[in-house]
Amino acid sequence: MGLFGGKDWNVIAIIYERREMYRVNGQRGKGGNAVKCRDGAKNHERTIYWAVFNQKRAFVEGGGGSGEKMVTNEIIAQLKKEFSINPTVTSILGMLERGEAPMASKPLAFTGYPKPEHGPEN
Repeated sequence: MGLFGGKDWNVIAIIYERREMYRVNGQRGKGGNAVKCRDGAKNHERTIYWAVFNQKRAFVEGGGGSGEKMVTNEIIAQLKKEFSINPTVTSILGMLERGEAPMASKPLAFTGYPKPEHGPEN
């Protein structure tokens, strides 16, 4: 919560970029802008998972996005399980909490990416 009880949120979204790479996008929003940040992350067509944290890193809300259909249920389960301890997510959250930038983005370091498909070249 902000000084007078307003929203001061850090919104994190894991975005599907390609089969073997997802991106962590983070944005800090205050007041009405916080709700816009959350809704943008929640409604993005490639969002696999999104979450909102306050400035004390307490989870406010989160869930799956439209991009869930782009990955397997196993990947979704692993992302949700590791979300709050993932080094990329915690790095982005730290940058937002310290006020280093209002937005940040990095490729997701994740051991659950699908194995490369091997087969004949077409």
